[in-house]
Amino acid sequence: MSAEDRAKAAGKNIEGKAQEAWGNITGDPKDQAEGQAKQVESQAQHAKEDIKDNIKKAID
Repeated sequence: MSAEDRAKAAGKNIEGKAQEAWGNITGDPKDQAEGQAKQVESQAQHAKEDIKDNIKKAID
């Protein structure tokens, strides 16, 4: 996984956690859901990059 992709995914995860927490504080279900969605998107990005890394290792 490139360092840039890893940083973007980590940033998206942090952003999602913050938005979800804000939604919890304010009681806004939209912010809670959007925050959770960003975290899932981040996890999917990590999984995709892990698969790419595993393929590269298998080829080498």
